[in-house]
Amino acid sequence: VQLQASGGGLVQAGDSLRLSCAVSGRAAGSRVMAWFRQAPGKEREFVASVWWNSRATYYADSVKGRFTISRDNAKTTVYLQMNSLNAEDTAVYYCAAGSRTILTSQYTDRNYDYWGQGTQVTVSS
Repeated sequence: VQLQASGGGLVQAGDSLRLSCAVSGRAAGSRVMAWFRQAPGKEREFVASVWWNSRATYYADSVKGRFTISRDNAKTTVYLQMNSLNAEDTAVYYCAAGSRTILTSQYTDRNYDYWGQGTQVTVSS
């Protein structure tokens, strides 16, 4: 298993959750780590990314100011801290790793090589 996501759950609007993604194997040599999400009946969408070397981070407009992506120094785990959750954040969240991804392509899921199994986040209003 290259990526293992965890931390999802059922919370109320306004609550916080922290997702974790354990990175191993070939995925550990990637350039960038990202979180995507997919709500029922919708396409998978970019949430946030962090570049391993520069630690630069990028966010979807819908989560800016509420979510924070980070990585540990050992490059073994990536986190997504989610605050002020609302019903629109309900989705399955996936972590992804890209070994050939470039800045302009990081927002599209097809540009990532490895995927975690997904963790469900449900926010009740």
